Amino acid sequence: MTITIYHNPKCGTSRNTLALIRNTGVEPDVIEYLITPPSRDKLLELISVMGIRVRDLLRKKETLYEELKLDDHTWTDDELISFMLAHPILINRPIVETPTGTKLCRPSELVLDILPLP
Repeated sequence: MTITIYHNPKCGTSRNTLALIRNTGVEPDVIEYLITPPSRDKLLELISVMGIRVRDLLRKKETLYEELKLDDHTWTDDELISFMLAHPILINRPIVETPTGTKLCRPSELVLDILPLP
């Protein structure tokens, strides 16, 4: 089983989610998305398969979110994606992909819905 986590090791929720994944006995592919951000196509794919809006993936607690005035609803989805690609810290985390599904795992326990039993 292949599991991928878009991870920020400084984030407690991301660390907890990673621990829950490892508890199943599977070592996931860990992508530190601040170092290796997803491509535009991959980001759009993740948003699509999660069934969320582009705006739902923005990390609203980041100072940069306020500085860029991203709460302004005149920004298009394409513009918001461009901001996330230019500033990956704006991508909410962790995102986990499994054969069962893909989720933004906040809170971390949401990952249990898409993991195999340990």
